[in-house]
Amino acid sequence: MNCVALYLIFCGPPIDTVLYNLCNLRNLFSLQFTGFTPHLQLQPNLDFNPIQDASHVYALCSHNNTQPKIYTVDTHNTVKECIVVAGTSVVDSGSLIQVTGRAISHGLVSSEEQFLDKVYHIPEDAIVVPSFTDSHVHSLEYGFHRLLPLDDAESIPAVVSLVKSYILSNPSVHANKTKWIYGWGFDKTRWHEDSANSSTSTDSEIWPTYHVFESDPVTAGRPIWLTSKDGHAIWTSKTVIELAEERWGFEDGEWPGNEDLEGGRIMRGKDGRPDGIFLDNAQSLIHVPTPFEDNLMRFEITVADALANGITAMHDAGFLPETLEFYERLVSEGRVLPIRMYAMHNFNASAPYWGNTTEKYDHKVNRLKMSSVKLVCDGAMRSGGAYLYEPYTDDPSSSGLMRLPASLLNDIIPKFLKDGWQVNAHAIGDRANGLVLDAFEKAERELREEQGIKLKERRPRIEHAQIMTTGDLERIGKLGGEYILTFIQPTHVTDDMWYGEARLGPERVKGLYAFRSMMNSGARITLGSDIPVEGISPLEGYYAAITRTDKSGNSPHGSDGWFAEQKLTRLEALRGMTIDPAYASFSESTLGSLEPGKKADFVVLSKDIMSVEDPKEVLKTKVLATALDGKVVFGQLVN
Repeated sequence: MNCVALYLIFCGPPIDTVLYNLCNLRNLFSLQFTGFTPHLQLQPNLDFNPIQDASHVYALCSHNNTQPKIYTVDTHNTVKECIVVAGTSVVDSGSLIQVTGRAISHGLVSSEEQFLDKVYHIPEDAIVVPSFTDSHVHSLEYGFHRLLPLDDAESIPAVVSLVKSYILSNPSVHANKTKWIYGWGFDKTRWHEDSANSSTSTDSEIWPTYHVFESDPVTAGRPIWLTSKDGHAIWTSKTVIELAEERWGFEDGEWPGNEDLEGGRIMRGKDGRPDGIFLDNAQSLIHVPTPFEDNLMRFEITVADALANGITAMHDAGFLPETLEFYERLVSEGRVLPIRMYAMHNFNASAPYWGNTTEKYDHKVNRLKMSSVKLVCDGAMRSGGAYLYEPYTDDPSSSGLMRLPASLLNDIIPKFLKDGWQVNAHAIGDRANGLVLDAFEKAERELREEQGIKLKERRPRIEHAQIMTTGDLERIGKLGGEYILTFIQPTHVTDDMWYGEARLGPERVKGLYAFRSMMNSGARITLGSDIPVEGISPLEGYYAAITRTDKSGNSPHGSDGWFAEQKLTRLEALRGMTIDPAYASFSESTLGSLEPGKKADFVVLSKDIMSVEDPKEVLKTKVLATALDGKVVFGQLVN
């Protein structure tokens, strides 16, 4: 039997142009998707419907069959001249002569001439690597960040100006004062002011208030919801607060006190009422579900950007339960996701334990998998919520917030692990990381002694692991070598290095983003972006990991990099974006490397990021083609 018949293609048809409406501005993103079936024009939605094609065979080879340039990222980090794709999978690799002969002998083609007609050569200087997996994303949030990005605003008035521009440039929004306005990315670490625009609370940090919206006729009286860059603070208009008061029945503005908001905080005015900022767990008091159609538009934006950047898989650490519900609805409607999604189940501390009743699943055809639970244990350093052993250097009144108490972690982490769940714990501050490690150690003992289960089988994860004591850097190495995976975001380094020492002081900052120390102690790390906190480009994350400088080559410690001794190697960075996240999602047998029997998910890059002498060339590298299940879903291959 022809072995090609063993492969089925579960992939949406190639897309010539994705057209979607961003805030009625009619931005057209011309993304060329060249495949092997007739082109379709899809507007505005991505097509999720699968097709089947058992005759899809081709080879992808290095330029003119010279120096091998296909980085397989297998166990031995082999570099090959060619790979052969049949159906959705890689079926062979080697020199052109070798793969041609084997293709004929195995019945993939009937002659050398027929096979050579199916050979695609990458351009000179280009390389092929496994397509990237972003191991920590917030996909729907990235979509609405792209609609109204606030990252570049350097003052409170500048943020308000961006919101006004958004309203005025969108007639339908301007005409409807009940239309919710969402933006993402305001960053108070960029602000250098202490004006009447800031919070009147006793907190030493500068926070904006809703008053700036009410004082402008364009923004006054509208529901405005702005998320901070790190996602741990919400800045709202007065209308959002009033709607929440009505929804919860808070009479006369009597909101819960901060002492009643475990793991959360509300910034208040002199009258004790909320004045616009809700931190961490306090955000639940103002949350309003997003309509499905809005989430679909956001998802389409995220997928288009992901494929254009060589990303074919994501681990979604969704902020809210509705993210997973959104994916499940798509699957229930029979749609195939246009990107592989490893989704984390949201954890609500006030809900009954559900780990022994909720079903895990792996919808291979639909590309959705869910077998992990996300625990948000503390806040973020940027917004002052990361939970520390000692107070912040620039805010001695606060040591951050523990959103889930240690007693709860020690109770639920063993439960989830015993019930077969992967536990993914968000921990940023040094004290939060210490408490999470304590809970994992307790769970490891209980599973081993009571059930004879090795915790390594569950592959628990610490998401971020940003600030760690020297002792815990050694401990996470020991535990990481045994059973704990550490998830890091290199572009956080190049963002936070400019204010990290001011927040933590000259000694404690040495434990911030200490990647090399983690690896030297034995930790297994995986790389991601944390979009929309950072940009979506894996190449920017790769560059940050190997240089620890900004895009201009600068850092607080000079051009050599911020704590240069903590850099990763190029190979470590590449594996951290390919095979390591595949392992972390229990998918290493099918994803993460270009080996026979694995999925043909690959990306063609215009430059050899593994060998270019000047690391800045990485930032100039273009994605020439992205393939998912063997189909080119962005760019094109040249025959």
